[in-house]
Amino acid sequence: MAKYETTIIGQYEEVVNQLQYDISNSALSMNLVDESNYTIEDTKIAVRVYDKYFMRNGNRASLSLTVVGTNDKIFVSAIGAGGGSGIIFNFSLGAEDDMVEVVQKSIEQMG
Repeated sequence: MAKYETTIIGQYEEVVNQLQYDISNSALSMNLVDESNYTIEDTKIAVRVYDKYFMRNGNRASLSLTVVGTNDKIFVSAIGAGGGSGIIFNFSLGAEDDMVEVVQKSIEQMG
């Protein structure tokens, strides 16, 4: 499992749209599995789940993205999972890290 979390200042819709664009265009095998959007008073929440096929280990890995925004304060959480192989020992070749790194780079470029 790999995880990246940060808080930034920005426009919520722009951040969600840019992350969606960067993640979707990071690889041909990257797929948006499902999404959820919710607003309560001044707080907006976006949840996205992606999966990607990795040839190097013949597995799929998932990326769960949560973006929470209130006014111009935005919290981003990206969690990658499932990129390992094996039943008893989960040996990972870094697939989760690769997916989370896409989010981190996207956020850094928005900086």
